Amino acid sequence: MHDQPKYGPDFDHFEYVSPNAPKGGSVKLYSIGTFDSLNGFVAKGNPADQLGLIYDTLTVSSADEPFTQYGLLAKTMEYPEDRSWIIYHLDPQARFHDGKPVTAEDVAYTFELLTEKGNPFYSFYYADIIDTQVLDPLSIKFTFKENASHETVLITGQLPVLPKHFWQDKDFENANLLPPLGSGPYKVSKVDPGRSISYERVKDYWGINRPTQKGSYNFDTIKVDYYRDDVVALEAFKAGEYDFRFERVSKLWATAYNSNALSDGRMIKREIPHNNPTGMQAYAFNLRNPLFQDATLRQAIGLAFDFEWTNKNLFYGAYKRTNSFFANSDLQSTGLPSESELKLLQPFREQLPDSVFTETYASPVSTDERNRKNLRSAQKLLRTAGYKVVSNQLISPQTGRPVEFEILLYDDSFERIANPFIQNLKKLGIQANIRKVDTSQYINRRRTFDFDMINHVFPQSLSPGNEQRDFWSSEAASTPGSRNIIGVSNPVVDALVSEVIEAKTRADLLTATHALDRVLLNMHYVIPQWYTNTHRVAYWDKFGQPAVSPIYDPGYQTGFMTWWVRPTP
Repeated sequence: MHDQPKYGPDFDHFEYVSPNAPKGGSVKLYSIGTFDSLNGFVAKGNPADQLGLIYDTLTVSSADEPFTQYGLLAKTMEYPEDRSWIIYHLDPQARFHDGKPVTAEDVAYTFELLTEKGNPFYSFYYADIIDTQVLDPLSIKFTFKENASHETVLITGQLPVLPKHFWQDKDFENANLLPPLGSGPYKVSKVDPGRSISYERVKDYWGINRPTQKGSYNFDTIKVDYYRDDVVALEAFKAGEYDFRFERVSKLWATAYNSNALSDGRMIKREIPHNNPTGMQAYAFNLRNPLFQDATLRQAIGLAFDFEWTNKNLFYGAYKRTNSFFANSDLQSTGLPSESELKLLQPFREQLPDSVFTETYASPVSTDERNRKNLRSAQKLLRTAGYKVVSNQLISPQTGRPVEFEILLYDDSFERIANPFIQNLKKLGIQANIRKVDTSQYINRRRTFDFDMINHVFPQSLSPGNEQRDFWSSEAASTPGSRNIIGVSNPVVDALVSEVIEAKTRADLLTATHALDRVLLNMHYVIPQWYTNTHRVAYWDKFGQPAVSPIYDPGYQTGFMTWWVRPTP
């Protein structure tokens, strides 16, 4: 993305793999809920975990650089200095699992299929591509619109390539359990709908010795078992029913792993530091509910969430408070706006809160056990805005009706977190209720924006770009299935998203993300929660691991797929 790639054109393998790692063995993983689809490219159904193992992409991102792409299906690439187009020349050795070659026609077909019939994410992500041209059977050209994002030339390479001969006579738009055809290191071997899915390593995988793949994908079989909830899943892990666990719940991490297996070393429990941006985990308001159009009400509701009490009493002090949509990175805003940020923000001064310009944003801090100070601040805000408490109920000045809403959940572990928040809201006269649904209902209601408030994670990379349209743009707000779950439709945000996308240098990108971050925070679209900059993992002592972990993803994704099962003596 910026400067020079870490690895030269003749590199043999990434530094964070063991190139001669043994192949073989089986591994069992887990997931929560259920699944009803093997098509993860559409906004329908609940796709099974790890489907990405089936597919190869044109290029592969390294996990020890902020954003650099290296060829996989693409053997070589060419593009001009202004990054207005790119040509990919495919590796003639690349094959789908049925032995047929991967062609430029497959790439063009995939692009059209995903942007026209796939999840709305693809049309937003690839919005800067205005033309695809098949130059010959193994060469394809992507042409970009004027002032396209500087990253567009890289993200085209992230395109998974689907076989045209497989999909052209099948129903792509709907969820289904048809085992898909890919060109990646694994293929589906067995499906027990809703309960488990198994993958087997492709023994004649065409890319096994390519520099980006060498030393990775070493397990012969990978099985993913599904569990009703995390508590049941943890007990299954401790009973040896699966091999590797990524722990999300701090209470379980602190209290639930003590066992003979942990004491005698058969089970290993580790915290692995990482440098990944942690994004924003938050209670997210749905602005499509007229109640939440009032920013003062949103701010007051945010004051009722007591992070300090929650962290101390529920999380064993495991977390830090989130104060940015780009937390744990240099992309987050700090202090007051810089001169370069003010150049972006000043034209919109009349449309923004003064706090964007005059205050350093910080999530509310509770200084006493009952959050009294913040609740008094919330009451003052509400009174100033015309809200009144009648018979212990807060009455909206806009509607004359009580202020009440639902928090939509699917995870039992979040009920214990939401309940103290709800009790604090009661002190303000606000009635909030938990509505718990199963995973499939939750996914469908989130896709159709059928909720008042949800607990949500807005992930970020070290190089934000086109995906920001899907998070924040006015167009995405009215597109079911988009990731603009808040319903942000704000011309200032639209303009700053464009600045992020069009940034030509790292300095420009930092300025734009800082400005965007300030606006999103000061509009009180979410109630920031917490983050940790470590991966909490537990696993049975059956694995070998490379000597070096990738600094940007040493956990469940890239890192784990470089491990191997130790051969039995």
